[in-house]
Amino acid sequence: MSDEGLYDFREQVVKQDGDRKEVSATGDQVDHPLHYGGAADAYEAIKVIEAWGLGFCLGNALKYICRAGRKYGADTITDLEKAAWYLSREIEQRKKWRAT
Repeated sequence: MSDEGLYDFREQVVKQDGDRKEVSATGDQVDHPLHYGGAADAYEAIKVIEAWGLGFCLGNALKYICRAGRKYGADTITDLEKAAWYLSREIEQRKKWRAT
């Protein structure tokens, strides 16, 4: 099954000086970009991470899961592999903490 178009935000991409550039509702790629949910989204990745106090590894895992298939030019499988890497790291850390 192809993941093409699952969260197709390509309509949010505009041509600018011959390059493709993602733009959010505010035109900002740094502050609340669309591939993380956007400022108006109550479930924007950073809002959930902060509200739930997820910390670095779990926060990054959630971030990569949330953006998988949504960030223009990013590979969905790579994002999911990154999420799995951070989740595995969190599990290993918790096993060490449990053992002490």
